[in-house]
Parts: sequence; C-alpha cells; structure tokens
Amino acid sequence: MIVSTAELEVTVVVSRKSQLDTGAGQPSEDMGWTGWSRRWPVWIPYAAAVWGLLFAAIQVTWAATGTTVPWSPDVAYAPAVLFLLAALAVVAAGACLATGRPLAGRGRVTVAASLILTVPVFVMGMAGLPAYFVTLASFSGVESATGLVHTLLSAVGAALLILVAVSGRRRQLGRCPRCGHTHAEAGDFRGPLAHPGPSSASKRTRRTVYLLLCGILPWAGVKTVWTLGGDAIGVTAEGWREANAGASGVAKALESVGIDVTVLAAAAAVFLLLGLLHPWGQVFPRWTLLLSGRRVPRLLPLFPAWSCAVGLSVYGVVLLVYAPLSAAGVLPRMEASGAFTTGSGVTWMVAFGGLAFGGLGFGLLAAARSYAARTRPVCARAATPAAATP
Repeated sequence: MIVSTAELEVTVVVSRKSQLDTGAGQPSEDMGWTGWSRRWPVWIPYAAAVWGLLFAAIQVTWAATGTTVPWSPDVAYAPAVLFLLAALAVVAAGACLATGRPLAGRGRVTVAASLILTVPVFVMGMAGLPAYFVTLASFSGVESATGLVHTLLSAVGAALLILVAVSGRRRQLGRCPRCGHTHAEAGDFRGPLAHPGPSSASKRTRRTVYLLLCGILPWAGVKTVWTLGGDAIGVTAEGWREANAGASGVAKALESVGIDVTVLAAAAAVFLLLGLLHPWGQVFPRWTLLLSGRRVPRLLPLFPAWSCAVGLSVYGVVLLVYAPLSAAGVLPRMEASGAFTTGSGVTWMVAFGGLAFGGLGFGLLAAARSYAARTRPVCARAATPAAATP
C-alpha cells in the first residue's frame, strides 16, 4: 500500500497530539459539565460580575452593621476599608462585563486599568488561606467566621478576575480565548481539547524549587526538637507543651509522636509541590487505585498551589525583613513571650519562619508556573498552534 506525503504528514501531526478529553470525533454539541467547562471564556465574565456584586453587598452589610472582619489576628478591617473594597468589586464587575464587547481606545485602557488595579487587591485578600487551612485541618476551630468568608470570597474573586483578564487579553491579540493559540474557528468552544503528555519540570526549575525548600529545614527542625522533648533557642520542651495546652486533640496526638501540626501541613505542601514538578502530578499513579491512569484535572493541584503560595510568600517576606531589622535595632527589638525565655530566641524563630514560609511560597509559585505551562491544553482543531500568550 502506497501512502502519500500528505497522508503521512497528517498521521505525524495526529500522533503528536495529546490525549483528547472525549473520544474520537468532535460532537456537534456538548452536554453536561464537560461542555459547560469548555465554554468558560463565554460565561466567566458574567460569573465574575455576579461575584463582584455579591462581594460588594456583603462588604457594605458588614460595614453598616459594624461587623468585625479580621485582617490578621490582631487587626480588623475598618468600615471605610470595607466600603472601599465594595467599590472596587463593583468596578471589577463592570470591567468584566465590558471584556465581552468590542473595545477600542479609551474603553480598552479603562477596562485594563480596572483589572490591573483590582486583581492585586483581591489576591492580597486571600493571603490568610494557609492559616485557615491549618486550623481547619487540625480541628482547632475557626477564630472568625467572617474572616474565613472574606478570605474565601477574595480567593474566588481573584481566580475569576484573572481568568477574565487572560481570556480578554487573548481576544485582543486575535488568539483563541480558551487555549491562547491561533487557529480557525477560535470562537467555537464546542470542540474537544488536546492535553500534553506527562512531563517533568525543567532541571533549572527543579533545582530552584529544591533550593527554596531547604528554607524549611531550620524551622521544621526546631519544632521537631520541641515536640520530641528537647530544648532549642530559648524554649524548653515543658514550656512548649504548656504554651500548646489549649491545642486540639488532633494536634496533641501528633505532638505525642513528635509531629507538629504545622510541620505536617508544610509536608503536605511539599507533596503538592513535588506533584507539580513530576509526571505523577499529571496522571494519577498506580497507588491511587481507582484513579490510576486517569488525567489529573489541571485545577486540582493548581488552585491550592496558587492560593497557598500567595499568603506564604507575603508572610515569609515580611518575617525575613522584620527579623534582621529588629535584631539591628532599626525596629523595636523582640522580647521574650509565650514559651520563649529570650528575645534572641524569638528573633531566630521569626527568621526561621520567614525562610520556611517564603521558601515554600516561592517554591509553589515556581512549580505552579511550570505546571501550568506544561499542562496547558490546546483546542483539538489547532493543528499548528502558535505560542500562547497568557
């Protein structure tokens, strides 16, 4: 049998295509969750607008009723700040609705400026997610329900606004809003997606992430010494147990075998990070039993990675800046408190915490960036995609 050159080229292109979400062929109309999720560039601006109005209504209600909404354990949002956040949410909602329309000149600049202004605000609003995760996972309870709601709403809003900005940017560049590539029928989202095969992050990315993870060692090591009954940096094992006498039953059970609950949470983050770097984070491995061999949904590791990375990075940078300035006397020196018997011990622990949280946060950012690029799907009809612009 003679195979023409054209047929051979088609075969090569098809063989290099990744696994499709659906079976062979393109259905004329998608139904259910799969079809709905494929059309996300169509409905995401409206979802973001609904979020903006809901968020604004909640902030105005809290401000008008004098409800306490904590920004940190010791600081709460002032009513004026809540009103400002409500106004920014309304601005963001309007900008999201405008992205679905043809814009030029001032309109395009206004929409872009609105998203550039509001996205960082709501990204910072979700910075407390790691702390809430640890308290919930250890059954320690929630210190503030309004704080948790505010943080979750900010996280949802940040995700929606980023997706709106990404799809809008792609439209402006004449690319497919869904996959970011240039192909025919870029506005038709009914077709299936082609996903890249499993791959590892580059050596440069892996080395960078592993180096950042080394920052966890001093912090985790000191806490492990305390839970195992040892003394370190001005804290005795007895003082550590007394300071944590009010911890939950789960936390106490872990401490009885030498495991600090926050160290365990950091280990879970490291596990997530390793999945982002290696192929088993893209296809469920054998030990997942029923899920073995199935493709891992992209957002399953990406959303918790991005969510936790923001708060950890910001918190780590703040601690790393504060500790040396305090030790040098530029800022007020830290004094002994709680289980600590010396101010220098507190300073060292703050520095260790900065290395741990900052290293883990920036490591998650680097790994998640690599994972997002390696797993970005392509519309199946895009035979020769150009480079995508996020």
